[in-house]
This record gives sequence, C-alpha cells and structure tokens, in this order.
Amino acid sequence: MYKPASVLTGLLLFIFVMTSYGFGDSEISNPETKKAAVKNLLMGLNSENCGLRMSSAFILGEIKAEEAVIPLMHMLRTEECEDFRIVAALALYKINNPKGIFAIKQAIRFDDSERVRKMCSNFYFETLKIKYGIDGYPSAEDEVAFK
Repeated sequence: MYKPASVLTGLLLFIFVMTSYGFGDSEISNPETKKAAVKNLLMGLNSENCGLRMSSAFILGEIKAEEAVIPLMHMLRTEECEDFRIVAALALYKINNPKGIFAIKQAIRFDDSERVRKMCSNFYFETLKIKYGIDGYPSAEDEVAFK
C-alpha cells in the first residue's frame, strides 16, 4: 500500500509545517521559515503519497506561496484525479496571482470534468466579485461562464 519511508516523510513534513505554520495563522512571519516550509511543500507536491500531495497543495494556497503558482498550474492541467485539480485550483485562487487566476479561467473552458469546471467557475467568479464588486454568479447557460 504505502511505503514506510513515504509515510514517515509525510508525517515529518506535516509536523514541520504545522509547528512553523501556527495552526490557523495564514501568514508565516519569519521569511526564512516560510522559505523552508515552501521548499518542503513543493517537494511534497512531487511525492507519490496522494495525501501528502493534496495537503501540500492546500497549504501552499493557505500561506499564499507565490513560488508554487507554476507547479500548481501544472497540477491543475495534468492530474488525472478531479480532487487534485480542484485543490490545485483552490490553492491558486487563494494565492491570487494573475497567472494562476488565468489558469483557473482556462480550466472553466477546457477541463474534461464538469465538477472541476463548476468549482473553477466558482473560484474565478469569486475573484471577480472581490475585485470588481460583482454580485451573483453566472449560470452554466450564460455565455460568460464558459466562453
């Protein structure tokens, strides 16, 4: 099932991140600590352990790690599992980088999964709502939602 080394690595990464992360504070105040955490989380994105990859993506979004935008965009485009693509889109939404937001917009149009398209649509239109003060969300029938 899982290799003991993978489980141990995931557990150690989790402990490291949680102790430096602060259990709910979305900002890491020490830049060196944040840099080390981001480096470890980026390594976690490339792990064979599914839970570690998904948790790493989520936490990278929580700490708004700009360095993670390209790997998360890659995850959004290439992962086979819908859940991974949704977590990658959520992380990109939280980071709020223009490249990441554009990747979310493209996923609305081109992702094969209706579930992923709907979630990306929610993230994208929430971004527009915050940025421009737009009320309401377009439905699937609206031209704006998928074109």
